[in-house]
Amino acid sequence: MTFVDEAKIFIKGGDGGQGCESFYRDKYMRYPRPDGGDGGRGGNMVFIADRSVRTLLDFRFKQHYQAPKGGNASSNGKTGKTGRDCYLKVPIGTILRDWTTGLTIRDLVKDQQSVIVASGGTGGLGNINKKIPTLPSKGEELTVGLELKLIADVGLVGFPNAGKSTLISNISRVKSKIANYPFTTKHPILGFVMHEDNEFIIADLPGIIEGAHKGKGLGDRFLRHAERTKILAHVIDMAATEGRDPLEDYEKINHELREYSDALTFKHKIVVANKMDLPEAQNHLKRFQAKYKEKIIAISSLEKQGLTKFIETIIPILCQDSSPEQ
Repeated sequence: MTFVDEAKIFIKGGDGGQGCESFYRDKYMRYPRPDGGDGGRGGNMVFIADRSVRTLLDFRFKQHYQAPKGGNASSNGKTGKTGRDCYLKVPIGTILRDWTTGLTIRDLVKDQQSVIVASGGTGGLGNINKKIPTLPSKGEELTVGLELKLIADVGLVGFPNAGKSTLISNISRVKSKIANYPFTTKHPILGFVMHEDNEFIIADLPGIIEGAHKGKGLGDRFLRHAERTKILAHVIDMAATEGRDPLEDYEKINHELREYSDALTFKHKIVVANKMDLPEAQNHLKRFQAKYKEKIIAISSLEKQGLTKFIETIIPILCQDSSPEQ
């Protein structure tokens, strides 16, 4: 399935139904009695977050949506039917924005959370209550920008080919595409990890490169997903298999995160030294430990070494974040 995390659509609430102007008369009545009913309200345009939806792809193919109009009234006081609301399902974590002003309408972060974005028009009034008949109103219309920020407990960040895809494939139920070339992962992938009585969601974020915060390599689109995570796991190719210095990789990753958002700087951080099964990794790890005082988890995603320790480091942090304040 193609992953799409941005879309732009036009929505319109249903127009109100026509009110009726009519008069009832029989042979016993001196004056006719007004009996025209009111028109029905138009349907609303409603967005609802649904856990079964994973992407905004459908909105790329269909970009115009309109709720049904209200029913027209008739004589004998019959009111027009109310137009059905139109529900648009979006992934959890979708931000709705007014495309014209850029203002946020709602951030849908919970399953089945909903919001009316464009209201249906009111029906026209009939003359049944001796009122002056009025025309129905039009439904609200709006161009809406949709932006998806995945919600995950842990986000894997790092340069391309650092081993993030292999790591998430070996600890979760998801199978990420793995190959020895940059940008194998071209969109975020969510994995569900279970360990004893604990469970959490981990996201394999596409490889970060220099200038990602400015959009290079579509980095700004990928970094937005890191904002939703509780923990950032920096996966470093400690064996330098791509010819890069692991210490420089670490500096550049932190720089890109800082430049993109201050909020990323204050998240829980775990440093993961990957590819420790290769002999070159030991020398680089010693250099890294001499320069940085960070706690480092040494693993080999390929050989499945150190993965349990990685998971058991994450769980207490998540439990601490989710515990009620004293």
